[in-house]
Amino acid sequence: MRFLLYYLLGINLVTFIIYGIDKMKAIKNRRRVKESFLFTLGMLGGFAGAFLGMFSFHHKTRKFIFYLVNMIALIIWIIIGWWY
Repeated sequence: MRFLLYYLLGINLVTFIIYGIDKMKAIKNRRRVKESFLFTLGMLGGFAGAFLGMFSFHHKTRKFIFYLVNMIALIIWIIIGWWY
């Protein structure tokens, strides 16, 4: 159980940081992080970090697909946590 907790803390921290990096790159008109990578981070358990990153950095908040993917990831991880 501890491993799962540490994993989720780590993946959410990484996801939050990646959202911040992508926002900085967007502001500076540099090469961006692929949206598919951001989706993958959310599905791997980084949904909380994604939501925090979206609202903290005001990043990807206009794209409904990011809400949808992260909500689906949240539901899947709730099911995993309940089953585990």
